[in-house]
Amino acid sequence: MGFIRAFVGALSGTLADQWKDYIMPKEGMSATTGLIEGVPKIKSLSAKNIITNGSRILVPEGMALVMMQDGAITGYIDQAGGYTYTTDELNSQSFFNENTTLATTISTSIERFKFNGTPGVTQQVFYVNLKEIPNNRFGTQSQIFFDDAFLNTQVGATTRGTYSIFIKDPILFVKDFVPAQYLAKNAPKFDFSDPNNQAGTQMFNEVVASLSAAFSTYANQSDKNNRISNIQRDTFGFSKALAIAIENQYQWRSNRGIEIDNVAIMAIEYDKNTQQLLSEVQRADALMGARGNSNLQAATARGIEAAGQNGGSGLAFMGMGVNAVGGISQSMQQESTELSFEEKTQRLREMKSLLDEGIITQDEFDNYKKDLLK
Repeated sequence: MGFIRAFVGALSGTLADQWKDYIMPKEGMSATTGLIEGVPKIKSLSAKNIITNGSRILVPEGMALVMMQDGAITGYIDQAGGYTYTTDELNSQSFFNENTTLATTISTSIERFKFNGTPGVTQQVFYVNLKEIPNNRFGTQSQIFFDDAFLNTQVGATTRGTYSIFIKDPILFVKDFVPAQYLAKNAPKFDFSDPNNQAGTQMFNEVVASLSAAFSTYANQSDKNNRISNIQRDTFGFSKALAIAIENQYQWRSNRGIEIDNVAIMAIEYDKNTQQLLSEVQRADALMGARGNSNLQAATARGIEAAGQNGGSGLAFMGMGVNAVGGISQSMQQESTELSFEEKTQRLREMKSLLDEGIITQDEFDNYKKDLLK
């Protein structure tokens, strides 16, 4: 007893005219629906969600059918087409999944959960969505913290975005994750976006709880030099990092048959300390290479001009060149014996201005000061 395959593919043509009393997914299925009951197409069939001998069943593209009795799985199909259920055909099959993308994936689950006795005369049928289930939202109400290898410190941020999921193992999904209330006669559809779906809410909470580990995984990959600022445009990289974090902590794939995919970060708001650090890194980037030389010269000129406007003799630096602070320091060593105390003090004020703007480092300022006051 089991299923006899009538045709593979969509219900169309002559078969569409012949098959007027088949079972199909209940109306109202949305893109975020994970599971929905099967119902008769016409009202003349009295028993909802029940398969009996001779029942015709349609499996649409992108869906899998799971047949159950008393909580046990008695049949499974993930090939689109039309089927007839029979209780007296010895050559009928209970499971159709050969030559499908899921055949290898769910073979273990079929053996683990399939009905071990003789199926009864009445079965319940449910349809599982195999397509991408999009627009699952996540967000943090408070800051999350993670280590960043590029910045070499811990950073903090709040974030929000969306992710999509795929049900990769429908049998594991039904048996180990879907609550019993969705597997009964006249059951509501299992919708991941339904706020009353406690299983869906649990998944949302687990995603949020995994974000810190995912950010850390992304920012500390040994084979990459990932900057945290790349996350919003590196959808694939962060999706992979979040999938790793969720599987390590909650085993979505191995325990529920679900995989996360296509994560999109809509916004990241860094804490004050991280914002300041990113600003300093950005400034350092601007001072690297040929462009950095130009930026350094322009910034140094601005610092000298500001010092001159404060009443000092900063314009005296212009004749020395600004290719390197070491050159300025060396020149000042030569002139230190010729400068008065007031002139030395003014030169220190000018260099302090450069230090405050981040153009020179504290060590460079200290060395300059030491040479000047010799």
